[in-house]
Amino acid sequence: MKFLLSFLLVLSCVIRGNAQTGLRGLVRNSQGQALPYAAVVVKGTSQGTITNDEGRYEIPLPAGKYDIVFQFLGYQTVQKSVTIESGFTTLDANLEEQAFRLAEVQTRAGNEDPAYTIMRRAIAKSRFHQLQVQRFKARVYTKSSFTITDLPNLAEMAFRKQLKEAEKEANFKVGVPLLNETVAEVSFTQPNTYRQRIIANRNSQGDFLSPNQFYNTSFYNPTLAGTVSPLSPKAFAYYKFEYKGTFREPGPDGQPVEVSKIQVIPRQYGEGVFRGTIFILENTWAIHSLQLETITSIGVSFTVRHVCRPIKGVWMPTNQRYDGKGSYLGVKGEGQYIRNLTFTEFVVNPAFVEDIEVTDEKKAPPAQTLSKSDIKGKQFDELVKKQKEFSTKNLKQLVKEYEKQEKQARKERREDVTVTRDDSLVVDTLARRRSNVFWDSLRSVPLTTAEIKSYRKADSLGLVREIKAPGDTVKKDTTQKKKAKAFALDHIIFGHNWRFNKFTTLNYAGPLTRIEYNTVEGYALEGSLYLRHQKLDSISRFRQIPLGVWNIGGNARYQFGRKQFVGYGLASYQHKATKISLSGGRYLYQFNPDNPISPFLNTLTTLLFEQNFAKLYQKDFLNLTVTASPFQNRVTFSGSLEYAERSSLTNFKEVIKPWINWRNRSFSSNDPTNVEVPTTRFVTHQALVLDLTATGRLGTTQYTIRNGRRIAQRDNDSPLLSINYRKGIAGIGASDVDYDFLQASIQHSFETGIRSRLNYKLGAGAFLNDNRVFFPDFKHFAGNQFFLQQGDPTTVFRLLPYYEYSTGRHFVEGHVLAEFRKFLITQVTLVRLVGLKENLFVHYLYTPRSQQYTEIGYGLDGLIPQVLPFFRLEVISQWQNARYQGLGFRVGTTLKFGR
Repeated sequence: MKFLLSFLLVLSCVIRGNAQTGLRGLVRNSQGQALPYAAVVVKGTSQGTITNDEGRYEIPLPAGKYDIVFQFLGYQTVQKSVTIESGFTTLDANLEEQAFRLAEVQTRAGNEDPAYTIMRRAIAKSRFHQLQVQRFKARVYTKSSFTITDLPNLAEMAFRKQLKEAEKEANFKVGVPLLNETVAEVSFTQPNTYRQRIIANRNSQGDFLSPNQFYNTSFYNPTLAGTVSPLSPKAFAYYKFEYKGTFREPGPDGQPVEVSKIQVIPRQYGEGVFRGTIFILENTWAIHSLQLETITSIGVSFTVRHVCRPIKGVWMPTNQRYDGKGSYLGVKGEGQYIRNLTFTEFVVNPAFVEDIEVTDEKKAPPAQTLSKSDIKGKQFDELVKKQKEFSTKNLKQLVKEYEKQEKQARKERREDVTVTRDDSLVVDTLARRRSNVFWDSLRSVPLTTAEIKSYRKADSLGLVREIKAPGDTVKKDTTQKKKAKAFALDHIIFGHNWRFNKFTTLNYAGPLTRIEYNTVEGYALEGSLYLRHQKLDSISRFRQIPLGVWNIGGNARYQFGRKQFVGYGLASYQHKATKISLSGGRYLYQFNPDNPISPFLNTLTTLLFEQNFAKLYQKDFLNLTVTASPFQNRVTFSGSLEYAERSSLTNFKEVIKPWINWRNRSFSSNDPTNVEVPTTRFVTHQALVLDLTATGRLGTTQYTIRNGRRIAQRDNDSPLLSINYRKGIAGIGASDVDYDFLQASIQHSFETGIRSRLNYKLGAGAFLNDNRVFFPDFKHFAGNQFFLQQGDPTTVFRLLPYYEYSTGRHFVEGHVLAEFRKFLITQVTLVRLVGLKENLFVHYLYTPRSQQYTEIGYGLDGLIPQVLPFFRLEVISQWQNARYQGLGFRVGTTLKFGR
């Protein structure tokens, strides 16, 4: 008995010693309302948290005495002392609304708003604040949730069965949040090295691992996701600022700090700008906190809230919250992303200590102003030792010179200065196996009632699966065997994909998935079967590099009008950025290899509008193609050699009846009309054609490193240069073609302002030798004759007949498209807020017979915002030799119909 009592006593001491202790409570305002996402900070430490949607917080802490600071935007900071002895101690807080003191200068008539001098100094010091951090390590807790709040009735009816299965299998249900929590150990080293190790991950969809990335979003950057920061050097072109007052609160050293409230007012609110409030610390001109919102092009609104804390004198965003809400295609939803940082190591750049004073030269110039020669080549810390007061202009110059010198020093150390960011992500093997006790000790933000229910449902689903599996082995195996043996009828008709293992798949597309109609084939059915074997190297959750991909198979097509089968086979192999493919067979192709009208759209125009735009010829061919992208995909080379027998085709019968018979229309011949040649019909002939193309982006190449892999950044702001040479080789294999064709183009797209772009493409080419050129070899252009215009809005003509100006001689073409955030009707804020944009465009074509063909048009993008945002309405005028020819209207879209 004594032994038993002694054992129980020791056991109770161990349990009591391991029992978790800490703080929990509720944060409310003076009216008793909960304050969600209020900051709760343990003074003198790097620990802290934020309250959840219900205003509750929880911080695991060892026993002891603490000073706890409660913060919330617009409310007075409250500090309370507490002693933790055992278990969790409850500490609630009631916050009073912040009382602001207005600066006297604001009341004087004619004076500039004090907000502007505050913001000028804060903008001047924005890069300074970023460079203050030499390196740090932190434990980061993130929680993201997404909730579908409403589905259209039609969608609920159409997908009722699928929705029930999704609720049962994946815990997906309208109104229930989809959760994801991550705890990561993150480190940063200047200038651009980030390391992240996921130590715990949990979500409400079972075994799906989706760690939230550590996003380095900083309002000290000029832009955030394409939206102009209020601290951007260009901020005054996009924002007005209003001073709303100043308040005091205890600083990190016990001395009070002054914080100014600045109202951020966009000159024109809409996509690409923020509105809201930003709090700036006096003297240091750092961000204290902020609450800003913006809106996307499809009308989804985002609200950003940051609360900063001083870490060794540097104000860092330790609590962040992002909220999104909106609808798309009738589906309404809302999302939330929360991040809480606890710094475990923090090193300040010794050159960037907070002991300098920034003066606004527009108000009062500093005692000494430095010239460019005073700054060039000088060390930043040496200048700061000699002088403590700088103008906003001088401070920007000093920081710029410092970064220039640092870059040169990195070059001398043989560091790669072309790398803009070096990331690595490691997921701990135990990340998905952490217990509830582990999560309770690490979770910075308590779960809400709805989130707890979501997890319980997910856990119960997982438990049910675990319980059913062992007792139902025979039934499960029988079902799997049956599924593996049987070919269901819908598989044969509509197609199916079979996955044999994680490397090998068999993809079958049934004939009913592709039913087409044209005047050459009549109705046509096409199916395909491809075997794919691949080995991939993952560099991120969203991007994989093919280390070896085999693809073997083919397409078969039956033409009811011609009563023939056609088809082709394909075998290809890809290793990283190099691909080789061999194909051959008999198939029908449009004269323009870029397919100016898709087969699906041509089917609709033929049957419903009695307009057969697609013009086809038959090709019996064998083709070898090689594509390579060396230099980290900055340059792409492709070459093909094809031998083909090409034949003209006619409509499958003279009288073809569409579904709808239009009085003033009739089907045209399959021979396109062209102004250069009397007829485009050609005799059956052989063609051996060599085609070589090189494309590459001009400008400096920059790279990112992800998990040790070096990746070239896709810089779409650099011009894309393309050169193509095509050779018709005569005399080999009875080839009848004999020509040399050379063309070049340059394409560029760049921002001209927030959500405004200028896009252009210029091209020219000529047949250097045209001894024997058939119509399929002509240079064809991206024309359009239907009211629905597809493809790239920059490079596609709107009213140009498909083949009328195709040329066998030489050409020049130009395309310019200007996208405006604010132009005519978008001057009205409400119009911009619903996502409408305006475009102006010009398309030009010169050939020996085109008569300086020109189109000038105006477009309204986002025809039905939030429902059909990818459609646009256009009006186009047509000109030849500077003479007006007519007016046309188009409904444009970037959607693809068919292949």
